[in-house]
Amino acid sequence: MILRALALCGGLAGASGLSQYPEFSQQYLQRLAGQVDALDVVVADFEASAFRAGLTRSQALAELTGTPFLSDRQADMRRTFRRHAVLTDNLAALRDASPLGRIIMPQRIADPATFAATWSDFRPALPLTFAGLVSGFAGLALGWAIVRMLLGLILTPVRRTRMPRAHPRAPAGHRTEPVVARPAAAPHVPPVPRLSGVRRDTPT
Repeated sequence: MILRALALCGGLAGASGLSQYPEFSQQYLQRLAGQVDALDVVVADFEASAFRAGLTRSQALAELTGTPFLSDRQADMRRTFRRHAVLTDNLAALRDASPLGRIIMPQRIADPATFAATWSDFRPALPLTFAGLVSGFAGLALGWAIVRMLLGLILTPVRRTRMPRAHPRAPAGHRTEPVVARPAAAPHVPPVPRLSGVRRDTPT
């Protein structure tokens, strides 16, 4: 009963957590779109400056050298371009996916700044959408399975130590005959087997 109760608690925890995922992913998507829009402005401004100077993006980045400030600026812009590319790709993938499809795309919801901003404003709510209900049932099954597996791994060594050890048996075909003692005072009297555990009454 205790194991079932613990497994049920794990299932309920999984259901309550995973059922919030569709709504959280939707709010993350909205914030991600805002992040991409802001980065679009920065990238477009840099490329416009490079175009006016007759340079490509790579050539303009290469020009940012010669002083510590320009070198730092070059590193900052390279990080901005990489982040812009990653977030733009994630935004496109999340927009194309359904709320249920986003469950198998946690790697697309991994930008630390966007995740932290979304989490700070997120408030759990009762899932009334189809995606929320399906996620809840999936979380229930997943939480139940994980807790059962962990309890099994923890309790298996304990069960093995509590199992009684089997006494060693004699090899097959080997039979031990009882030892018959012959009285020393009367060698002519036939020996009587003495069986262990059997009480013999002396005749009166």
